[in-house]
Formats: sequence, structure tokens, C-alpha cells
Amino acid sequence: MPGRIIGVSVDAQGEPALRMAMQTREQHIRRDKATSNICTAQALLANMAGLYAVYHGPEGLKNIADKTHALASIFAAGAKKLGFTPPTDPFFDTVSLGCPNGADAAVEACRAKGINIRKLDASRVAASFDETTTPADVDDLFAAMNGGKAPDFSVASLAGGVSPAIAPGHGLERTSPYLTHPVFNAYHSEHEMVRYLARLEQKDLSLVHSMIALGSCTMKLNSTTEMMPVTWPELANIHPFAPKEQTQGYQELFDALTEQLVEITGFDGMSLQPNSGASGEYAGLMAIRAYHQSRGDHHRNVCIIPVSAHGTNPASAAMVGYKIVVVGTDEAGNINIPELKAAAEKHKDNLAALMVTYPSTHGVYEDGIKDVCDTIHKYGGQVYMDGANMNAQVGLTSPGFIGADVCHLNLHKTFCIPHGGGGPGMGPIGVKKQLMPFMPNHPSAELDGAIVAGGETPFGVVSAAPYGSALILPISFGYIAMMGSKGLTNASKRAILNANYMAKRLEDHYPVLFKGKNGTCAHEFILDLRPLGDSSGVVVEDVAKRLMDYGYHSPTMSWPVSGTLMIEPTESESKAELDRFCNAMIAIREEIRDIENGAMDRENNPLKHAPHTASVVMGDEWDRPYSRETAAFPAPWVRASKFWPTNSRVDNVYGDRNLVTTHASVEVSAEETA
Repeated sequence: MPGRIIGVSVDAQGEPALRMAMQTREQHIRRDKATSNICTAQALLANMAGLYAVYHGPEGLKNIADKTHALASIFAAGAKKLGFTPPTDPFFDTVSLGCPNGADAAVEACRAKGINIRKLDASRVAASFDETTTPADVDDLFAAMNGGKAPDFSVASLAGGVSPAIAPGHGLERTSPYLTHPVFNAYHSEHEMVRYLARLEQKDLSLVHSMIALGSCTMKLNSTTEMMPVTWPELANIHPFAPKEQTQGYQELFDALTEQLVEITGFDGMSLQPNSGASGEYAGLMAIRAYHQSRGDHHRNVCIIPVSAHGTNPASAAMVGYKIVVVGTDEAGNINIPELKAAAEKHKDNLAALMVTYPSTHGVYEDGIKDVCDTIHKYGGQVYMDGANMNAQVGLTSPGFIGADVCHLNLHKTFCIPHGGGGPGMGPIGVKKQLMPFMPNHPSAELDGAIVAGGETPFGVVSAAPYGSALILPISFGYIAMMGSKGLTNASKRAILNANYMAKRLEDHYPVLFKGKNGTCAHEFILDLRPLGDSSGVVVEDVAKRLMDYGYHSPTMSWPVSGTLMIEPTESESKAELDRFCNAMIAIREEIRDIENGAMDRENNPLKHAPHTASVVMGDEWDRPYSRETAAFPAPWVRASKFWPTNSRVDNVYGDRNLVTTHASVEVSAEETA
């Protein structure tokens, strides 16, 4: 199930706490048993839509709907007076018209007046209205459809005599209440809305507070210079299906970004349509499937996936109908090449693909990666490389050079589009020439003059728009253009250097789980916290929660190995910030030693009670064997800028079992259907 389901849980103080339910929060942990491959659900865009409803509320949204529908109804009536044929069925905001002189003539007449309407077929067009449409806009539309001059009527003159297209009695009116939650009925002035947003913002620990060292998620600097173009109306106010001659700037951007990414990755072509990493994985595998089918190899349905591959890979392979064959790793975390070769030979007649991550999710460069790719090609398969760890490749090597046939790029990771909170993401796929004919296309290809990208025999579509979330592409273009080849290469080197520096500082306190042959890691590394369970009773969640008291978000917890923390500092952080994080981890290790040597109780200690909220620390009662200062201000820098968690330790299982839902029960739905 794609998307996000929220569970109502309770914290250690009995206070309510909302949390994402495990089955949707961490689909990649479920691997081939996942119900979707969605890792990032474009939550930022969903929040924007939700906050739109918060600001306007139910009454405001109804007013918007009434205005929109009224203008659409008036337009239909006026178009009829001009000789067009309006729809006979009810409509809301979009009016389809039969054109007396053909659709092309109507489209061109409107375009001459600076108005775009949509051609449906040779004789019909459609015009859509929304809350930004004014009566003057509709009058301009009447003039355009009347040979360029105003007719003898206007919106104002028609308004009193036009009935809504959705009139009482059609059975389409909504009668049930909606947006009844208090949040949709409280913040309808700009001051109140801004204050509400600020209160929400204060609950989130972000990169403005401290480093977020999420392994495999590349939370790096998103500079203001890169972000500014997103606000330009020349980019923001373009419809995705706008005519080609009106989007020359976007076309130059698409071409330039494609050229940049092709050079960086070593591929022959690039599709910018997939609008998340998960969508890119799906698109890449669908291109591979189409390639095999074009050669008559419909039986090729086996996908080999090492356990060190990114967690969404098995879910993506399952979505396209592939049978998944898992291969293990050796003690150093590398792919077990003899096991992989045996699997490839065993399934040689049906082998479709290999999905591999490089560097691996274990944080090491696979020494035998070229041998792995050659083996798959030997038996007729294609190599899909997950681009999650491109931040350790750019400028140093490339998927095309290594031997991959297709790779998605997380523009919201390596190429600086923000992805905090789950979006927005982009996952373009680069491909070798044999897969280029199968790149996704779009239905807008049928529209005269539309911008379209796709292969000659595309497998289909993966996004509602031909170029996905095109507005955020300037961020990556700006990042690449400003960094240049030298800057991009240095960024990769710095990311690797930062990770190795942190691993070296921490290795005497926590075991580093995997290392390469020379004792180093790639751009991320894994700390093994499992031995602490026997010595102190401390588990990985205790350390993750205690980090909150030090002002840090936890690294990636218990993935790809249970009981571990995977840390990725990126190139964006200063040595001072790396040291602060390391100092926090070392200080936590000292707290654990106090438990190990008996100075602190195994159950009643700062780690087991973490995180410490303001209400707990400032409460009237304090019966714990450590001070309030130790709880809330365990390091000097914390006192200078304290981030207070909203909730104490949350009961995860409780939240999984108490999901927020508004639909009727299965029994009620079944009864109503019957």
C-alpha cells in the first residue's frame, strides 16, 4: 500500500503521540514482502495540499468550488451563444465543447489571445477553470472564440440567468460533512496560519539545528542559490502540457540537465520522467522487461538481488512480476561472488536482471563489481544499479563505466533537491543504448506540439506529467552547473573522507561492522551496537533516543543490519559538526560504561528514559538516579541551543495497532455493498 498511515500511540508519560505505522514507514525493511516500493512518498507536496485545506477550511473551499463552477457554467452558456456545442452531462470545472469550425481553429484563436485550451479531438476542445480565474479571463475567452472581438454579452450580463451545471436533483451534491477536524476550522487569517506553521516547524529537528547523518539518505546542503529558481513564475506557472513553443526555457533545461547527467553517469540516454527513486526503480526494471520481450525472451523473469542491495530493490522487482533470487555476502560485507555466479548459471535460461547498489548498502566498495556485471551479461541478463549511493561515485567512477545497463539517480539525494519529510523527489533513469527505445513516454505525445520524451517503443508511463516534478529540476541543474566537474569530484572525495574520519574516531568505542580491504569505508559506515545488549542491556533504540537529548537526529537504525546504526555525514558538514556528533556518540558510550560497571542501573538510566521532554525535566517530581541537567543538557553545546522533543519514548507496537482511519469497517462496507 503506497502512502503513509499514521498510528495513534502513547509515550512513556501516557501522552498521545502520532507515529508512522511500520508497514508503510519502512517498506524497504520488508524487502520482497513489501506491499509497495515507496520509500519517499512526496510528503512535502501532500503537506502543501493539506495546508491549503487548513487555511481555507470547509467554508473557504466551498466558496472556491462555487466560484469555479459558476464561471465554468457561465462559460458553457456563453459558448453556446457563440455557436459551440456545450456538454449535456453535468460538469464541474472543465467544459468540453463541440467546435463549429473544428478544434484546431478554436485552439489557434485562443492561443492568439494568449489563452491555452485543450484539443480533445478534431472537433472538440476543453477549457478548465479554477480559483485563480477571473470574470475578465472568461470575457477574454469569449472574445477569442468570437473572432477576436468582444461579443454582445459578458460574464456580468450572463451571471444572473445561468443555472449551475450541477443543480439540485442531479444526485451529485455532497451532503455529508467534511474537514470537521478542528485544525481545518481554526487558522483562516494569515497571522494565525503563520503561527500554526511556526509551531509545527518547532517540532521538527532539521538541518538548521544539526547534522542529520541518515545512512543511504544523503541529507546534504540545499543552497539558497539552487533553490531560488523554484520561486520564479516563469518556471512555477507553466502547465506540464503547455505547447512546445511556449516552453523553450524548460526544453533547454531538460536538454542541459540530461547532458550533464549522461556525462556524469556514463550512460547513452536519460529519462527525466520518473518522479521518485522508487518510480525510477520501477521504470528501469520495466525497460529491462520490455527489452527482453522485444527479443522474444518473455520467459526471462528471474532477478538476482544481493542482501547488500538497497531495500526497495526486492519490492520493485516484485512489482514488475520478477521472481527474486537472493544472494548473500561474505564476512567483509561484499557480494558472495561464487554464490552469485552459481545462481546466475542455475537461472541462465530465465535470468532477466541483477539489482545491485554501489557502493553497497554495507558502506563498502565492492571489489568484484565488474566481475559481477560481466557474469550477469554472460548469461543474457541486464544490470540494474541502484543510484542511492551515487554520492560516493560522482567524478570518481560511474555506473556506465562499471557495467550497469540502467541506473536511477536520486536527485533529492546526490544532486541536492531537498527530501526532508519525504519529498519532493525525482528519480531519472540513465540507460545504455540497447534500452533507450523502451524509455517511458506520455499520453501528451498525442497533443499537437506538446513536449514529449520517450523511446521509439516505450513500455508505458510512470508519471502524471511527461517530466515528472519538472519545477524542481532547476535545483539539480544549478548545483551541477555551479559545482562543475572539479567541484563535484571534490564533493565525492569529501563525503568519503568525512565518513572515514568519523569511523576512525568512533571505532574504539563502537565496532565498525564492515570495511574494505584497506580498512576504509565508502561514504557511509555501520556501527554495530548489538554487543551492548549483553554488556549493558542497551539496545540500538536507546542510543537513537538518547541522541535526541544531545540535539541530534538518529542515524539510520537497524538497517541494513538489525541492531546497528548506519551513518552518512555527506560532504556538506564541517569538521566541527562531525566532531560534535562523534563527541555525542562517545559521551553516550561513557554513559553505557556506567551501566556496565554498575555505576548506573540497567533499567533506570538516561538511555532507557530518553528522550527527555521539557515537561518531564521541569516537572515537580524527579525520582531518577541522575540529575535533571544530565537528562536535558548532557553536553555544553546543548545548553547554547536546546531542541526539546515533543514526546517521551513512544510505544511503537501500540501505534501499529491503532491506525488513524476514516473509512467504514470492512463489515459495514460489505453490508452496504450487498
